[in-house]
Amino acid sequence: MLFLLTFSSAEERDLFEYLYQKYKKLCLKKAYEILQDYSLAEDAVSEAYLRVYKNLHKIEDPDSGRTAAFLVTITRNAALTMLSREQKPLEELDEGQEDSFALVDFALSREFVRGAYRLLDQMDEELRHVFLLKFAYDMGNKEIARALNISQNLVGVRLHRAKKKLADLLVKEGFVGA
Repeated sequence: MLFLLTFSSAEERDLFEYLYQKYKKLCLKKAYEILQDYSLAEDAVSEAYLRVYKNLHKIEDPDSGRTAAFLVTITRNAALTMLSREQKPLEELDEGQEDSFALVDFALSREFVRGAYRLLDQMDEELRHVFLLKFAYDMGNKEIARALNISQNLVGVRLHRAKKKLADLLVKEGFVGA
């Protein structure tokens, strides 16, 4: 990582290295879920950590749930940017594409993921974070409460509100009937 040489202090470098070691697997998992390609996911994580480097001053507590959510959000955005750059129109594909059904399924799943994230982006940040930690990262309510430094009861309330908001958005956007 060449950009490690540009830190203004040892503390800044240590913080960055700590964040990388602590959250790299979580970020890689998120990028892979979106891109479905390990090599592209690694590139997305690298891009995300470049963005983290530029925003290092915004991180107050490297062990907080907010920091984890911040890093996952940056990674998600980097992966979605890469996804939009990597997509080819169907007419550019080889005529001899053997598994066209798998390709269509793959394209539809990518479109679904993008649509799901557009809906999640319409939620309040506190609801979105709890929802993603629960359903994208399979964390239990107790783990979420500890990570976000809130009560388990509040986790349950936020999950309920997030599900209701998502259901309302699905109806509003026409994904499901009223």
